[in-house]
Amino acid sequence: MGITEQAVRSIFAGLEQGHGDDFFAHVAEDADWTVMGTHPLAGDYPGKAQFKAGTFQKLHKVLPDGAQLRVTNVLVAGDWAVVELVSGATARNGMLFDNHYCWLVRFEGGSIVEVRAYLDSVKVVELFRQNPI
Repeated sequence: MGITEQAVRSIFAGLEQGHGDDFFAHVAEDADWTVMGTHPLAGDYPGKAQFKAGTFQKLHKVLPDGAQLRVTNVLVAGDWAVVELVSGATARNGMLFDNHYCWLVRFEGGSIVEVRAYLDSVKVVELFRQNPI
């Protein structure tokens, strides 16, 4: 049967509203996350806690008001969704962090179990260069 676009948008609404816990309630504890690239957030994260520590907690140190994500497009095929997002965040030094993301998200029983995330690596490198942690 698969996931619906409406369900995906509802799940991602937590991120859009700055309520990460609402979003992460739909993520399996052992979700397999891969953030593609060779930047400070890139890596393989074998669980929700590892992903949050390796990405969101690092970003929180340099983006005082969070990543401020907004979903721009959702495409669904079976248990997979392609979710495009943009960030409108401002870093602690005033740098606009207007990154664009593409997440390939796999669902099982309504929970996210796998994600491959693509983003502008150069923007991430510059963010952490200007805002060291």
